[in-house]
Amino acid sequence: MTLVEQPTQAEVLNELDGTPVVRNAGGSAANTIVGIAQFGGRPPSSASWATTSRATSFSRTCGNSAHHAGAVGRRGGTSGTCVVLITDDAQRTMLTCLGESASLAAEDVSQEHVKAAKYVYVEGYLFAGEPTRTAALKAIELAKAEGTKVAFTVSDPFLIQYHKEEFWKLIEGPVDLLFCNLEEARALTGLHDPIECAREIHKHAENVALTLGPDGSILMHNGEVIAIASAPVHAVDTTGAGDMYAAGILYGITNGLNWRQSGRLASHAAGKVVSQLGARLREPLTKETMAEVFGE
Repeated sequence: MTLVEQPTQAEVLNELDGTPVVRNAGGSAANTIVGIAQFGGRPPSSASWATTSRATSFSRTCGNSAHHAGAVGRRGGTSGTCVVLITDDAQRTMLTCLGESASLAAEDVSQEHVKAAKYVYVEGYLFAGEPTRTAALKAIELAKAEGTKVAFTVSDPFLIQYHKEEFWKLIEGPVDLLFCNLEEARALTGLHDPIECAREIHKHAENVALTLGPDGSILMHNGEVIAIASAPVHAVDTTGAGDMYAAGILYGITNGLNWRQSGRLASHAAGKVVSQLGARLREPLTKETMAEVFGE
């Protein structure tokens, strides 16, 4: 993944005009929020987007997913975009221009929604710059003040190069649930074995969700290692797999499922996403599908 400025991204997008491409709304935390809504939840969100046609499409997608009630800042600017090039074996090259999303500020975070929530979900990407970093810290501060739990995703291994100390302070402090993949866990802990990585993080965070790609995932809760199998699928595009996995866990633990059930839902949903193009489920999960996931 490479961050680029708007002129470079505009050149790339212009080159793609008239070529067959798949266009989808995205954004890491936004994908997770939409996923929760597709499972039947109604999570509000704090976000910042532009007033362009792309932003209008993004807003419509959010509205259709019933989470548009959140605190949202719409500003002039240019829409954030991510060009994802995918090879036949589902490897990705991503060119990202943050655009208006980089202007999310502390004032965009709603104390009312934080207070009403069971969990506040914060993505690590916000720590790549200001004012988004301050917005993330404001959400965490409000959550602790209101007795709301904090879920945090590391987002990307490159962030650990620059924010490892700060991330560890969060893990040792306000974070109640940490999401990370194996590469991120290894970078955080300096360990290699997945279970050892998970146990080390669990010494400091109440709950851990560590994804292992095709090898499934590990959940840590109350000192227990909960192994979750991956869904047997043919990977087409792995974009959004971690986002959808987080959606399954967060929906499950806030809607009466136990941690193992939540992990199975997360694994199933992530599997569906990687078997298609795009980072979001094309259709909400039906009650029949949910029952099938849990073997009911």
